[in-house]
Amino acid sequence: MVFLWGGMHLNHLSLTHFRNFSRLDLDVPRGVLILLGANAQGKTSLLESIYYLATFASFHATHDRQLVNFLVSKEPVAVARITASFQRSTACASPLLKPGAHRLEVRIIQEPNGYANGSVRVRREVLLDGSERKLSETIGAFNAVLFLPQTLRVLEGAPEERRRYLNLTLGQVHPQYAALLSSYSRSLAQRNALLKQLSERGGDLEQLRFWDEQLALSGAQLIHARIHAVQELERLAARIHRELTHGEEILRLSYEPAYEPLPRPAQQYMLPIDAPLDRSNIPPERIQEGFLDKLRRLRSEEVARGVTTIGPHRDELRFLSNGLDLGVYGSRGQVRTAVLSLKLAEVLWMKDKVGEWPVLLLDEVLAELDGQRRLDLLTRLLQTEQLLLTTTDLDMFAHEFASQSTLWRIEGGRVFPEGK
Repeated sequence: MVFLWGGMHLNHLSLTHFRNFSRLDLDVPRGVLILLGANAQGKTSLLESIYYLATFASFHATHDRQLVNFLVSKEPVAVARITASFQRSTACASPLLKPGAHRLEVRIIQEPNGYANGSVRVRREVLLDGSERKLSETIGAFNAVLFLPQTLRVLEGAPEERRRYLNLTLGQVHPQYAALLSSYSRSLAQRNALLKQLSERGGDLEQLRFWDEQLALSGAQLIHARIHAVQELERLAARIHRELTHGEEILRLSYEPAYEPLPRPAQQYMLPIDAPLDRSNIPPERIQEGFLDKLRRLRSEEVARGVTTIGPHRDELRFLSNGLDLGVYGSRGQVRTAVLSLKLAEVLWMKDKVGEWPVLLLDEVLAELDGQRRLDLLTRLLQTEQLLLTTTDLDMFAHEFASQSTLWRIEGGRVFPEGK
């Protein structure tokens, strides 16, 4: 097992009142760390905390209030903290970060909202190297790729699961993506409110012009970023998937923007779903122009509906194996293998974009894989610089892999070294 030190790595992790951890302080080793323990002991929560530092979002929780330790959440004011010390050798998506050692802290604060009914609100504070920053400024300061069993929802779930996946992934490497997404969401909310008002009370449709322009400006850049990201991820994921399936399956990622920027010649039939479309040469300015024109032409229809019907908020991403949509026809094994291929591709893609390996976080990744696929996967995992895996059964790992890894046991929110 050979690792080339010097890139990005997590040095120290501290948790306070996060999930089932009252207090945890860990010096995190480089290389491979295996977290061993029974279910519901905190293994997944530990991985979740590290991923939260990269995205400020949880794939596991539906709301940030679920991340605050249950016991302290009963108090009038409760604060969950995730603090990390990490090292980078190159620049990253965050414009605030330079190569070197850094400290990132996230506070999830539950407090009274000031109303007489006693309800609470939850907000976040993010500190980078001791200074409070906006989320859009600090996302991408630390990079991580996460696989959970719940990640299978990216393929099997609703379209918003796939859009969320794209947003979380792109936000880590695209310097302006998070800010663009926030701007688009605000413009969309304002435009929808105006559409509803026009639908109910009538009025001049030209009132939509400003929000059309704002929506098209940020939306075009989101579409442009997604086009390139999906194309690049597909190229990597297809190769990995072919190897994991020993050449039996061909994986494709089909990005289907709700506004299609690729002009279709008159009289041409729509291509079948498994026919790839190359949109990579379309500049964002042209996407913006076409998107704006489409919004103008749809005004009457959208006023009648009271909602914006096209744009990145309605994009779709489909995963195809040998031409079949895995979200509809894929077996459990096919879906799991496709998601693993996607995650391994994400690691390589992020390394290419930011110049350093992201921290790779894998929860029960070997479950439901046969012996050969486990060996194939473990061999691939050695390409990364820092890897954290969870398991309930150490026997799932090849002896050579396990013997050269650091082994920690987790019990009841406590972590301690395990003898090999």
